[in-house]
Amino acid sequence: MMSAVSRLCVFCGSSSGVEPAFAVAAVELGAAIASEGHELVYGGGHVGLMGLVADAVLAGGGSVTGVITEHLVGAEVAHHGLSELVVTPSMHERKARMAALSNGVIVLPGGFGTFEEAFEMLTWNQLGLVAVPVVFLDVDGFFEPLFAFIAGARASGFISPDHGRLAQRSTTAGEAIRLATAPAAPFAPKWLT
Repeated sequence: MMSAVSRLCVFCGSSSGVEPAFAVAAVELGAAIASEGHELVYGGGHVGLMGLVADAVLAGGGSVTGVITEHLVGAEVAHHGLSELVVTPSMHERKARMAALSNGVIVLPGGFGTFEEAFEMLTWNQLGLVAVPVVFLDVDGFFEPLFAFIAGARASGFISPDHGRLAQRSTTAGEAIRLATAPAAPFAPKWLT
């Protein structure tokens, strides 16, 4: 059963990528978050897919909290039209704050930073530090190689089947929101199995 209002953390690229479908998906996701009455928590930038998601939520009348580092504010990539902008001294504090503010995670295409953020949330789930759904919105098969990698790590005995299911996959904004607002699946945290 879905909560009435969820604060959804979206991890995604600070660029828009080369395929127009990435930008379309970001705008669709932001519009859906707003229309379903949820709030957005994200990296606080006005650039790339990050800016597109935030602007779409704002255009739909939704609330947006950006969490950004002092360094990135200095680089002038902060979005100054948000409902709230939280500035942290470090990337570690930024991720911890985003996690504390959110009860579900959706991951759009992106690069190293996006993958690092998503995998940290998966690891925190695996260790029992948080219990939030992590959903990859797979735009045009972007995450297909990632899920093949996860399946290979599971088959090689590095990820248990239980923990492998922590990384969920969807192909539409609506499905991603439904999965991200559902209760986290029960599992035994690592070191207890």
